[in-house]
Amino acid sequence: MKRKLIAAIGIAGMMVSIAACGDDSGSGDSKGTDAKELTVWLTVDAQNNWPELVKAADAAVQKKHPGVKINHEYYGWPDKNAKLDAVLATDKAPDVVEMGNTEMLGYMVKGAFAPLDTAKFDNSSAWLDGLKASVTYDGKTYGVPYYAGGRVGNWRKDVFAAAGVKSTPKTYAELTAALDKVQQREGGKFSAWYQPTRDWYAAMSFVYDAGGSIAKEDGGQWKANLSSPESLKGLNEFKTVVDKYMHGDKTKDESDRYIVYGQGKSGMIFGAAWEGATSADPKNDKTGKLKDNLENFVMPGPSGKNLPVFLGGSDLAVPVKSHAQALAAEWINAFTGPAGQKGLMGKGNLPNNKTDLATLKNDPATAVPATAAESNWFVPMAPGWGQVEKAQVLQTMLQSIGTGKKSVEAAAKDADAAIDKVINNK
Repeated sequence: MKRKLIAAIGIAGMMVSIAACGDDSGSGDSKGTDAKELTVWLTVDAQNNWPELVKAADAAVQKKHPGVKINHEYYGWPDKNAKLDAVLATDKAPDVVEMGNTEMLGYMVKGAFAPLDTAKFDNSSAWLDGLKASVTYDGKTYGVPYYAGGRVGNWRKDVFAAAGVKSTPKTYAELTAALDKVQQREGGKFSAWYQPTRDWYAAMSFVYDAGGSIAKEDGGQWKANLSSPESLKGLNEFKTVVDKYMHGDKTKDESDRYIVYGQGKSGMIFGAAWEGATSADPKNDKTGKLKDNLENFVMPGPSGKNLPVFLGGSDLAVPVKSHAQALAAEWINAFTGPAGQKGLMGKGNLPNNKTDLATLKNDPATAVPATAAESNWFVPMAPGWGQVEKAQVLQTMLQSIGTGKKSVEAAAKDADAAIDKVINNK
């Protein structure tokens, strides 16, 4: 999960003919049942970290369809979409393609992917809510969740113990009391909680925890909702965190948070589950103390419940121009089914479904990220959401709030206006 998932918005060059190729039958039942060849595009995560799971899916499909040739191509995240956009305008589309879950929406809006029949995929009725949302558009399913990565709190046991705090917090009051002790002891140049101001994933967790949202749908139209009383409550709490505990650069995002954490000038972060361990890597740990002093915990929210987290992850989709849609669906099920999920969990990933997630909660080694992932949220599945992300509306709002350039209310009002201009545009 050590990667930045971004919304797919650079697909204007895909031809209108893509949409005309749609197959509403679901899962390509009438297309590619007897295909002799399958092309699967995955990212280098699969190639480097779980190639045996790819081979197992191949073997399962080839056992059922002797003689089928399965081709694999692997791509890095930065260049995958440009290559996909180019090939989708031709008749050489791959049959299976991996997408970051925030990349799905732009392609679904453009009609680039074939609708799928969820009944043909194991555990589809138990898919995690945030992951299910990422593959659903206009009442249809256009992808299968592959795996996920959640967000957790992580703090330095040595720093908090020195301030008299011996155990991780179970409530938000316990968390803020512990942070207050650390901040008082360490002084103003130290960030008790290093929380990048432009980190909209964290900020929106506070918004959703307060009962707010980025936008709401009503009668098929989306309208921004950041100025609602609930959303403002969450944004004000986020501002309090940044004001009290974040004493770093308040114009930064979260992209190098693990590096900053490793520099030893902060006591806690709230981020992707891999970030703490990456900070403790000898090449990032400038303190020499992090390896045995970092501890993950489920973030409590001001509401009294666990703070809802954004679930990053990957989905698998079948391009509408694929000539082997039925076979592609079979391969996806073989790859993401029970055996595949077991293998992915063994590699430190969260599964795509609540059934397997429950097993991780019972293991002390995985209980924290699994528990945290139970409460989750996802971006508005609106046709113009990609334009909102491209314009960095949320990041701009949060920077204005964090730096004091605008009040919370004014910044939210301006963000709502910017969102409303584009959120319903295809």
